[in-house]
Amino acid sequence: MAIVAGTVIGSGIFLVPNSVASQLSSLSGVLLVWIIGGLLSLFGALALGELGAAFPGAGGLYVYLREAYGKTVGFLYGWGLLTLIHSGSIATLAVAFRIYLAQIAPLTITEEKVVGVAGILVLTGVNCVGVRFGKGVQNVFALAKLGGLGLMVTLLFSRGRAHLLDASFWPNGPVEFHPSHFGIALIAVLWAYEGWHVVSFTAGEFKQPKRDLPRGLLYGTLIVATTYFLANIAYYCVLTPAQILETDRVAATAVSSVFGGAAAFFISLLILVSMIGAANGMILTGPRVYYAMAAEGLFFRKFGSVSARFHTPVVAIVVQGVWAACLTLLGTFQELFTYVIFTAWIFYGLAVAGVIVLRIRRPDLDRPFRAPWYPWLPVLFTMAAIGIAVTAVLSSPLHAIFGIGLILSGLPVFAVFVGRNKSQTSPAIVSPE
Repeated sequence: MAIVAGTVIGSGIFLVPNSVASQLSSLSGVLLVWIIGGLLSLFGALALGELGAAFPGAGGLYVYLREAYGKTVGFLYGWGLLTLIHSGSIATLAVAFRIYLAQIAPLTITEEKVVGVAGILVLTGVNCVGVRFGKGVQNVFALAKLGGLGLMVTLLFSRGRAHLLDASFWPNGPVEFHPSHFGIALIAVLWAYEGWHVVSFTAGEFKQPKRDLPRGLLYGTLIVATTYFLANIAYYCVLTPAQILETDRVAATAVSSVFGGAAAFFISLLILVSMIGAANGMILTGPRVYYAMAAEGLFFRKFGSVSARFHTPVVAIVVQGVWAACLTLLGTFQELFTYVIFTAWIFYGLAVAGVIVLRIRRPDLDRPFRAPWYPWLPVLFTMAAIGIAVTAVLSSPLHAIFGIGLILSGLPVFAVFVGRNKSQTSPAIVSPE
């Protein structure tokens, strides 16, 4: 639960409300898109709970995709995870971190970039030391951010004004519904929910994965969705839609509007803690996938090596950290999270559809946990994933082309590993002489 909540709650709830308000003018529309984002994440978590209980080893989505569709699709997910999805999520959090840090300590653009890179490298070092240490850091940050968010919401409600909620709940004037606007807002919201699945990567290190993985996914996602819903209502208790539209630091602006600059400073610190915790969760979990791939001979051998001293996949952690640090220099916050959401949800849709595929192909598979409302839940989720991918293509075609190209670049790499494995397993040819 700490990994789910601590990884998901990062920068999104503090920065995304501005992007949502730019697409949806009423609080009713805003809450609807946050509810839909939460339901989609919950549906996905329930589906992955079934797959995680059936395949409780390390690797998460990589294992589920491999079992459902074969090694090629599994490899492309792992390749996309390292090159863009997971590393890009870490980079996006680092960019958001430096945006908020600049409000506390004035920094030049160069200094901001240095801070983002340094933050990733420090957390990378923390997770190289050992999973126990990394887990401890994750638990502390998860509790700190949930406690701080709860305090922020309580304070805003205590000074909230009911007439602001009434005035903003329904649109002013005739409603013009644009599906593209709702879709773009949903992409931003899904960035705030990004990471609900990463706990599945660490299932191999659970004491009782068949029992605890579904529980962690379900309860962790419910905690996040409830927190986000209350936080959005709290923002609109003290700010008008126009004020939310004018700032990309909604949480700090909301608190400062009723409690002054000192309170806003406290909230900015809370937000920084939240982002550090989310980035740590990402850095902790991702290398477990690369390790599982390398153990099967489908990735670089060094990624499958474990430090004799720290018992962690140090090479995988370091390479991921260095590449994520490089990505922080290549795009803005919105560009990075658009890349991540578009590419990630292609694989989320495939993974959840894999529940149906495996029930048909392997009906006798031991399933300690079964996704409820089968087959409607995985069908609805898969359809939504297709819609999200199409919306991303239409709204940002260049980002979509780049994401697809980066994933497909893994095909020749996969061919190299397959060829190498065949050459190693082929029997030696003995001369007749």
